[in-house]
Amino acid sequence: MAKTKKTALTDIIIDALEDIKAKDIKVVNVANITSVSDHVAIASADSNRQTRALASNVMDKVRAAGYTVYGSEGEDSGEWVLVDCGDVVVHIMQPAIREYYKLEELWLDGSIEFPKPKREVREAAEAAKPATDAKAKKVASKKKPVAKKAAVKKVAAGVDTGKKVAAKKLPAKSAVKAKAPVTKTVTNAVAKKVAAKKPTSVAAKATAVKKVATKVPAAKTPVAKVAKKKNA
Repeated sequence: MAKTKKTALTDIIIDALEDIKAKDIKVVNVANITSVSDHVAIASADSNRQTRALASNVMDKVRAAGYTVYGSEGEDSGEWVLVDCGDVVVHIMQPAIREYYKLEELWLDGSIEFPKPKREVREAAEAAKPATDAKAKKVASKKKPVAKKAAVKKVAAGVDTGKKVAAKKLPAKSAVKAKAPVTKTVTNAVAKKVAAKKPTSVAAKATAVKKVATKVPAAKTPVAKVAKKKNA
């Protein structure tokens, strides 16, 4: 039968403390500072009863997971209960006692493993951000110039095409304008010639009669003179 991997002792202790609603739980790695233990766990409780319940639950959970509990102290008063789990020493304290002794300051050189410090979270986020930004910029640098270049080409092609079309159409319009007056002049001239040849209008007939009338007396004058000479 394969052996199951044991849950980390610190995780078991954290779960046991959270089960009884412990407050402000902290786990500090002190392996490089002291040889007494690898970790120190600190938690707060609101009353003597809660400190005892938390200590009891931690010991039960640790033993159930296969680890050894080497002893406990302070259960009589309930203000500060210490549970020695070998690699992890647990301190369960009431808020006033915890504020007075400030155990966290004794382990400033240690690294906080629970909860994850905001500073470490921020640094991890900032460390990951440049890589993400660099990747985004790299992708953008590949995409944007291509799109921009295509857009420029498209606009340029449209402008050139427009110029060519305009260049072809303008001469056609000017040619039409140039030919229009010629056609009109020719039409007017033809109309005048036709009008001059047609004597069908009343004005044309009147003019023709007047011309004939003015010519008749001129023709009679020589005849009168001849008649006078013959009588003489």
